[in-house]
Amino acid sequence: MATGIKVGDEVAITATVRRRVTEDRVSVSIPSYGFPHSIVDRTSKAKKGQPIELVGDVTHIDGEWVTVNLGVPVTVNLDTLRLVTAYKPPTRKAPLIDRPD
Repeated sequence: MATGIKVGDEVAITATVRRRVTEDRVSVSIPSYGFPHSIVDRTSKAKKGQPIELVGDVTHIDGEWVTVNLGVPVTVNLDTLRLVTAYKPPTRKAPLIDRPD
């Protein structure tokens, strides 16, 4: 599902809403991540059991484990990720060679 993911890529994780903590914050369960995670959810009124998509950038890859920055670093299994946008390094407009004056 998530082959070819590299550092810098933008990826999505599908999490499940566990419960509403406050009026603007929900607790979510992220697959293969053994800790509860809370996100700010002001726009939608997510209900318990509803899937929600979290998007972040890949910061570290260690075999089949990938660290994604979702505001805080979250380390999940590679199979739980979906590639949104591949990282493209910036291109240079001017060559690195100095021009003789």
